[in-house]
Amino acid sequence: MATKIMKSLAVFIISAISALSMSGCAGIGKTLEPPRVSLANIQVEEVKAFETVFQIQLRVFNTNDIPIEIKGIDCDLEINGRKFASGVSKVEKEIPSYGTDIIPITLYSSVLEMVRGFFNLPNKEKFQYKISGRVRLGGGPLVPSVVPFKSEGEFSLKGLNNSTS
Repeated sequence: MATKIMKSLAVFIISAISALSMSGCAGIGKTLEPPRVSLANIQVEEVKAFETVFQIQLRVFNTNDIPIEIKGIDCDLEINGRKFASGVSKVEKEIPSYGTDIIPITLYSSVLEMVRGFFNLPNKEKFQYKISGRVRLGGGPLVPSVVPFKSEGEFSLKGLNNSTS
């Protein structure tokens, strides 16, 4: 009788493990929503002979019911459809559940890219931007390590004239 109970228990455990493995992580808990990222500010930091340094601030939204740990962000900035600047930032931030925080990133643009980007533009007050990249997350094995993001909008040149060259 004990062997029948052991066989039944073994069949039950194997069936349960099979069902969980077929359903993936969804069987264990909710899936993690990737953070939403948007451009909060952009400012010229330094103009050098061959490059311009920008300081941007990204607003990161955590729409999950658990905190997320951000380890780093890399991104590219396009203005009016042209590649403009790139940057990377090592970050140690925890964003609480349903919370938000600002993450600063330094972007670098070559003078050539800037001239190409602005030389043939008509006089405009507002410019279209697209920022895309990847957020690197810390956490356990159920948390993806890299999450892509993309954000679009427009900005004015009025806020860019605070250079410290």
